Amino acid sequence: MASYAGVLSSHHRDYAMSAMSDAESTKRRSSSRNIKRPKFDDELVESSLGGGQGLSPLPKFRMRNAPISVIEAPAPPTPTPSVSLESRKRVLQKPATNVSNKKAKKGKNSTNVLSKDLGRWKPTDDLALILGVQQTCDLTAVHRGVKFSCKFSLGEIQERWYALLYDPTVSKVAQQAMKNLHPEQISAIESKALFSKAEEDILSTIKSTSFLELERFELLLQNYPDVFHAGRTAKSLLSHWQQLKQYHLLPDQNPTSPLKHGINKDFCEAEEQIVDAELQDKTDPALSHELLVASRGNKRRLRQLEDKVSHLSVLVDSVTGITPPDFDTNTLATLRGRLVRYLMRSDNITLGRKAADVHVDVDLTLEGPAWKISRRQGIISLADGGEFILRNEGKRAMFVDGKPVVAGTCCRLLNNSVLEIASLRFIFLINAGLVNQRALENIKTEEELAVVT
Repeated sequence: MASYAGVLSSHHRDYAMSAMSDAESTKRRSSSRNIKRPKFDDELVESSLGGGQGLSPLPKFRMRNAPISVIEAPAPPTPTPSVSLESRKRVLQKPATNVSNKKAKKGKNSTNVLSKDLGRWKPTDDLALILGVQQTCDLTAVHRGVKFSCKFSLGEIQERWYALLYDPTVSKVAQQAMKNLHPEQISAIESKALFSKAEEDILSTIKSTSFLELERFELLLQNYPDVFHAGRTAKSLLSHWQQLKQYHLLPDQNPTSPLKHGINKDFCEAEEQIVDAELQDKTDPALSHELLVASRGNKRRLRQLEDKVSHLSVLVDSVTGITPPDFDTNTLATLRGRLVRYLMRSDNITLGRKAADVHVDVDLTLEGPAWKISRRQGIISLADGGEFILRNEGKRAMFVDGKPVVAGTCCRLLNNSVLEIASLRFIFLINAGLVNQRALENIKTEEELAVVT
């Protein structure tokens, strides 16, 4: 036991000596400087509470763990402090981003408006709009008189004009686009600008009966350079003056001159003038309007009944089977078809397809399908020598006894000649007795005139 106790004591002594040697070795290797490493959240709180006091030195029994603390130092720091700082930065930067987003949205909206305007409104349209307003000072007149690249409504023209006036972005873009136009395009638009009231007043000083020369309009341009637009030429002034004369807008022209020159007015205008001329006393406008509507309705019904007479006569003849004689005392010739007979009782008759604004003596739609026939297909006339002449005035050719008669040519019609118009066939019959009688009467009248002279 004593020997065993001695061994234990020797072991304890060796262990203590090794511990002392280890402590000395660690003391030699340790540094007096503090290790610089990132502080964690708990350490930051402790340092702030400590009021700037230094850290207490480690106890001696923890010197054995010093190498372990040295090994843990290079470990990567946890991202908690960096995350908190980034979140604070993001919170601070949010209002700025909101403001920038609002500005970006406003910019997008403005670009959308610009793209929408630039999609339809071209720089040529803007220039024509500006010139038209400068000349007439009336957007309605510009809408009626100026021809744009697209068909704009009056509201769209007003909206574009106000945008050019009051929207700086649209105005700046439009001005830049108009500056980039070619000079030839600008001159072409200026030549088509509307005439102002002052320009038309100066042109109205030229009478409608005067002899026209370009030199006279050149003198007007020289005498009134501040009135006429820079794009006006003598030829353009002449053409506009001719339009004023054509529509009887010159002051020296009589308002009733259209009837004298052979220009027919509408039925409604002529009727209104006749009624106004007959009226002397003041009448009830409501009553006059009702009477006018009633009279128009009656005239329309009469016209429809007159058109139905020929159709009904054809139907009656086809049902009864009784055909009237081909000629009477006043019929010069007859154009007989499969269903209808057309009587020629004057020296000239017109062939064609009847329409609302075209009246013909021989309506070929009663015979059959006439959609390939012109409204005014031809004329049959009786010459002085007793010959019947057919003249083609339509687009398609007609055939007389199998021979074509093209547009603008004439052909002689004999008795029993076959006339083909599109898909319709007719036989031309001549009343020889009446034609010869008329020819003799013409010869007698000529002889009497020769004797008198």
